[in-house]
Amino acid sequence: MRRVLKILAIIVSVVIVATILLLVIGPFLVPVNSLTGLVSARDAATRDSNFVAIPFDGTGGLDIHYLADEPGAPGEPTFVLLHGSLFNAFTWSEVFDFFDAQGRVVAYDQIPYGLSEKPVTGDWTGDNPYKSQAQVDQLFVFLDALGLENVILVGNSYGGVLAVQAALAQPERIDGLILADPAVYVQEEMPAWVMDLPQVQRLGPLFARQLGQGDAFLRQTYLNPDQISPDRSASFSLHTRVENWDIALWEYLRVWGVDAPDYSGDIPTISQPALVISGDSDAIVPVSDSERLASELPNAELVIIPNCGHVPQEECPAAFEDAVNRWLGQK
Repeated sequence: MRRVLKILAIIVSVVIVATILLLVIGPFLVPVNSLTGLVSARDAATRDSNFVAIPFDGTGGLDIHYLADEPGAPGEPTFVLLHGSLFNAFTWSEVFDFFDAQGRVVAYDQIPYGLSEKPVTGDWTGDNPYKSQAQVDQLFVFLDALGLENVILVGNSYGGVLAVQAALAQPERIDGLILADPAVYVQEEMPAWVMDLPQVQRLGPLFARQLGQGDAFLRQTYLNPDQISPDRSASFSLHTRVENWDIALWEYLRVWGVDAPDYSGDIPTISQPALVISGDSDAIVPVSDSERLASELPNAELVIIPNCGHVPQEECPAAFEDAVNRWLGQK
């Protein structure tokens, strides 16, 4: 029996050592080949694409891709549409003309998504451009570049987070908020030491590729994924045509996982009129989060769209437009 136990102990020890070695050394044995056939953002641009370079300290500027209508009559409202994580400006395609009919409309790709700049380590010498505050700063610099002073922010998912942060940062420039399934209470933090492990850094671009390629996440955002057209899938993955997209996405994810500022306590100070919209079958952000947000915003209305998922502007555009139209009529 002692001999058996001794042999068993040796086997267990060998397995433990082998597992540790696999975890420590294994990631460095996985090939991380560079992607081929990628082009510049401008080469991947669509006929509706526009670009503007905005300043950002520590860089030579950031090239921002956006969609926009023609400037309209003085005094008309301006709607700035903010997409969620892994999405881009084309998430608003179904309702773009609707907002165009209400006033001026602009939708842009936040870095590193869509066709906007994809900075990687070495492209900046100051603050990391992917930090949460940097994204807010870039929004206002983008507005300045287009000559937009006062706007109504329309945000979906993480775009709703950006809209809320912007309203807290410069409330004098925000005339209203339309927040569709906003992820303002979602916390997805990772310990910084985990994200900085050499093994994690090694496999990071492969993880980003897995996340950024295909339409698995897009399908998860719909109650009925069969509604997703081939054109929508193609526009969702537009970033995968652009040079450095995987490395830049990993740079973003590294920061996003450890840079989650807590601003929820300041939400009751937002006095602008707000409309909170949620699909009743959102699998990403619980409906209860939207209900909570509407209750904490002092001047908010809540609309829950039946038989709809996380992206009502895509999956349920008619109901989304009806909700916005009623709200605009009450402002």
